[in-house]
Amino acid sequence: MDKVAILIPCFNEEKTIYKVVQDWKNELPDAVVYVYDNNSTDNTAAEAKRAGAIVREERKQGKGNVIRRMFREIDAQCYVMVDGDDTYSPDIGTKMVAEVIGHKCDMVIGDRLSSTYFQQNKRPFHNFGNVLVRHFINSLFKSDIEDIMTGLRAFSYQFVKTFPVLSQGFEIETEMTIHAIEKNMTITSLVVAYKDRTAGSESKLNTYSDGIKVLKTIFYLYKNNKPLSFFGLIAICIFILAIAFFIPILIEYIKTGLVPNFPTLIVCGFAVVTSIISLFVGLILQSITKKEKADFEFKLQIVNIEYKRMLGTYGE
Repeated sequence: MDKVAILIPCFNEEKTIYKVVQDWKNELPDAVVYVYDNNSTDNTAAEAKRAGAIVREERKQGKGNVIRRMFREIDAQCYVMVDGDDTYSPDIGTKMVAEVIGHKCDMVIGDRLSSTYFQQNKRPFHNFGNVLVRHFINSLFKSDIEDIMTGLRAFSYQFVKTFPVLSQGFEIETEMTIHAIEKNMTITSLVVAYKDRTAGSESKLNTYSDGIKVLKTIFYLYKNNKPLSFFGLIAICIFILAIAFFIPILIEYIKTGLVPNFPTLIVCGFAVVTSIISLFVGLILQSITKKEKADFEFKLQIVNIEYKRMLGTYGE
């Protein structure tokens, strides 16, 4: 087991990967640097090897697929994940490791948005997307995280070995954040200096298509993790619409004793039944979600015992 593993997922980062590996090796000289090449068509793998990294490959395209492979293959006390585009300052590396190993944090977030991100990033829609995603997640999941989409994070062994990677692309950061929030894991943020990509280095993130995937992921995870709120809101909306259409019919009936819009009355009745069904679906799924959280806590204990055995401290 490594004490610190630096994980760098890469796709066509020939111009920057050598410097990134060298910078992080200088910051954390005892760490093992792993570069996972994701079907690069340039000399990314060769440059990473030249810099002293252990280079492996993942043929399934997408950052989520790369991280799934990394988390499955590597055992470490602390994992530091960083992009290969040389946009993050490595100066924060030692503090991130100290938070995980010393303070038992499960996830440390490198917060760009509280630093130089909005000054350095020249893509206004990326800036807007980061703010939008942050607002959605903090509002829906009652959290206070400054940077949801950052590619610089540190993780504990327990987080890595209990995190089910479902995303295939750049929505993986959103999935990680929501998983940590919903599973009541310890999260902390450290402000990190950010600089824009060097000339000739292009972002692989598509503002629109990847942005839609991120929003879909938020919707999906909100539905799965907070089903009572999700289906309860649907039930309330349907019920309000049914009442809104029913009130004029009721008033007319009180005045004249007649029901002029009988089909509307029938639809209102079906709408009320639908809202009740939606509410009970939310209640049932909420019970299942609570059971899954209890099972997760049990799984976490098993992983923790495994971790102590790997360290040779089990029973102390």
